[in-house]
Amino acid sequence: MAHPGGERLVSGASVPGGRDMDEAAAVPDGPRSADGRSRDGAGSRAPATGPGRIEDALTDPLVEAVRDLDGYGGLVYLRSRDRRSLVLAMVTGVPRSLLKSWWRVPVGGALPMAEAYRRDETLWLPDERATMVRFPHFTAGLPYSFGSAYQPVRTGGEAVGVLVVLRSATRTPMDAETVDRALRPAERAMGDRLHRLAARPPGAGAAARRVEYDDEPISVRLPTSGAHPVRVGLIDWDLDSDRCSADDEALALLGIDRADYGGAIADIESRVSPDDLHELRESRHDALADGRVRSRHFRVRDESRGAGESGYRPVELWGHLVHGGAGCPRILVGALVDAAGGLTAAEAAERLPDGIFSLDQDGRLTYANRRCEELLDSGREELFGRYPWEVITWLRDPAYEDRYRAAMLSQEQVSFLVRHPGGSWLSFVLYPDVHGLTGRVSPTGPPTGGEQGLEAATAAGPGVAAAAPPPGPVAAARAGALYHVVQMASVLTEAVTVRDVCRAVSEQLLPAFGARELALYTVREGRMYLLWESGYPEGFLTPFEGVTLDTQLPGVHALTTRLPLFFESPEDLSLAYPGITLDRMNAWAFLPLIASGHSVGSCILGWEAPHRFTPDERSALTALSGLAAQAMERARLYDAESAVARGLQEGLLPHRLPAVEGLRTTGRYLPGTQGMAIGGDWYDVITTGRGVALVIGDVEGHSVGAAAVMGQLRSAVHAFAASERPPQEVITHTNRLLTDLESDVCATCCYIELDPGTGRALAVRAGHPPPLLRHPDGRAETLDLMGGVMLGVQPDSVYPVTALTLAPGSVLALYTDGLVERPGSDIETGIDAVRRRLSETPADSVEHLADRLVGTARRARERPDDVALLLTAYR
Repeated sequence: MAHPGGERLVSGASVPGGRDMDEAAAVPDGPRSADGRSRDGAGSRAPATGPGRIEDALTDPLVEAVRDLDGYGGLVYLRSRDRRSLVLAMVTGVPRSLLKSWWRVPVGGALPMAEAYRRDETLWLPDERATMVRFPHFTAGLPYSFGSAYQPVRTGGEAVGVLVVLRSATRTPMDAETVDRALRPAERAMGDRLHRLAARPPGAGAAARRVEYDDEPISVRLPTSGAHPVRVGLIDWDLDSDRCSADDEALALLGIDRADYGGAIADIESRVSPDDLHELRESRHDALADGRVRSRHFRVRDESRGAGESGYRPVELWGHLVHGGAGCPRILVGALVDAAGGLTAAEAAERLPDGIFSLDQDGRLTYANRRCEELLDSGREELFGRYPWEVITWLRDPAYEDRYRAAMLSQEQVSFLVRHPGGSWLSFVLYPDVHGLTGRVSPTGPPTGGEQGLEAATAAGPGVAAAAPPPGPVAAARAGALYHVVQMASVLTEAVTVRDVCRAVSEQLLPAFGARELALYTVREGRMYLLWESGYPEGFLTPFEGVTLDTQLPGVHALTTRLPLFFESPEDLSLAYPGITLDRMNAWAFLPLIASGHSVGSCILGWEAPHRFTPDERSALTALSGLAAQAMERARLYDAESAVARGLQEGLLPHRLPAVEGLRTTGRYLPGTQGMAIGGDWYDVITTGRGVALVIGDVEGHSVGAAAVMGQLRSAVHAFAASERPPQEVITHTNRLLTDLESDVCATCCYIELDPGTGRALAVRAGHPPPLLRHPDGRAETLDLMGGVMLGVQPDSVYPVTALTLAPGSVLALYTDGLVERPGSDIETGIDAVRRRLSETPADSVEHLADRLVGTARRARERPDDVALLLTAYR
């Protein structure tokens, strides 16, 4: 969806011009509608001709990357204006319609293109297994077999997008280093072109432009050979004025009446498929660069069937440039060729006993032989230019469209069985390439043995056995809408807290449907309260906080009536709710959040431009609101239980450490982000008759039970230490106590008794990570303390004692393993990293030093374990 101002690539003024960024005179171009054709009025898109087009920077490097990696398709994502999303800017080799769910993805999402962008490094997923392990949410939305490479695109030293190449999983294997080396030249070329494009002078008074994109993706065809011409029309295209004269045959191929033809190239563009506008416009570059145009393919609308129905007819453009010299116009003399015939191949196909058909890249039928008509009980003219699963009612099931998706996205042969309404069985085989697919259909017997699986069950219809009577017509449903639901369900399974759910809903709904605003409300004691908002002007939602359920507002009515409300323009909303305060949006969806019959709240989405809600979109949004409500209700219960657990743990940890002359102590505790966010880590400072005891411990597990055991151990250690038992006895008695509890849990502990007057200390370690000591000169070391087994393992375990002496100015650091353990790395590496930070950070303030040591853990989005730290500065 175009953003305000409509610039495809840059913020600031848009500029017209030709393909070469350093040549070609500017050619005026009118405003463009959402499908790229000319229109009048506000909200124009950036001109599609002239210097400074997004295609100039992306096309050649993208095609080069696909070729160099031996791939079959490629994508380019660029960052959005608000930096929250990556927007699909260009696609080649696969239909953009198959990627509709991925036109806009959240930068923070668990998706490969988002991770490559965030981490600014190449990512290689050789097959679906590797993708499933790393990105299960992505696989849920595109459950097909293919490999994919993700290369960040950089300008000015920062990542501004991601180059993606799709590759067949059955091709010769490649390693990550080879993939990175193959993609680097194309990535550098693309980055250089984007940099020059963004740096071009935008015009007097205009702001400097940045690399960003907020429009629909541009489709680019991979190189292909031309077809045999059948009908030919002639055109003369004045490249300087963009005027075009055409003979009757050319106008007939384009579907334009001469009386309606205004003579502008824009009139021809209005007949061209939005996916193929790039091909027609590239003819200009071909003519200027090479002096000729050779077999540029594009599709034009075909309305010959009448009755408001339309399909697409493929055509080719051939031509050469005629230039009369200085002051004379540059004319492209061209031939427009009907590519829908292919008589020689068609005659051969008519003789085959099997049905043969061809689909273009989008899945629309471009050819079917007579046998295919007979087997499908549908005429070619009825099918031509349309999706077969939309015309033939017994193929109107998302499962069959999904077979086409599987073939196009894996570039591998796909076969399946379908039961004809007449009771017979048909075998379909699809043979794809990057420009479409050829299919074969033939009669076959009913499935038996190993065939009685997914194919047979799908063909017979859900819940219908293979031998049952054929099902009736299936209601129209598109697989694309279902993927939004699958993706949301997959993400919400990992959302634990209410905040997690709100963030997941925001990150999924806004990019998937092109919305710019989202608000989530919850109902509490008969009033509506805001939980989460994104994209709203500051303070706009304040007047709606705490409104009662009888307030005349659409968000309230959606909840009380339990029906979603959709408004496609401000006029529609104002007519339904006179006097309602409007923001800058132009379309809205108000969705009730209902879980198990219980009213949870409302979800409000806003679109910048007037938006038509298709039946598929309405159904998907309604289903998604139900998923969000269920997740929200589950998260509310979790938050309530977690609050009790956190209160318990906070009560068990020391609220204030005792002041000890000659020592400065401070502690830090960070709960884990998984499970109940409560664990068994603790620390303590205990005054004794011989000095002070510094203690840190960790009970295994994350539960209320672990916290309860931690409380018992802390109390036991405190009691034994206060009774002036020596360190070895304190730990020995604590171990025996934990064993006697029969709690089936173990614990680690480090206990150090320090004399503040002399700096002498006695240390005992029970399975716990070794302490760190920072010397007065800043050097830090890991203390090699003798240790015993974990507490609670053996009742008669012996724990050796190690003697230490701290020099004035030393800092002693006790910590739990949550501070030093990282997935994919050994604990020694983590300990060494913390030791270096301890050495490099000034020890003037023990509070600042503690914050520095836990800083990395505090910023981490995921903490598998709790983190506890006790710092003691000896003065």
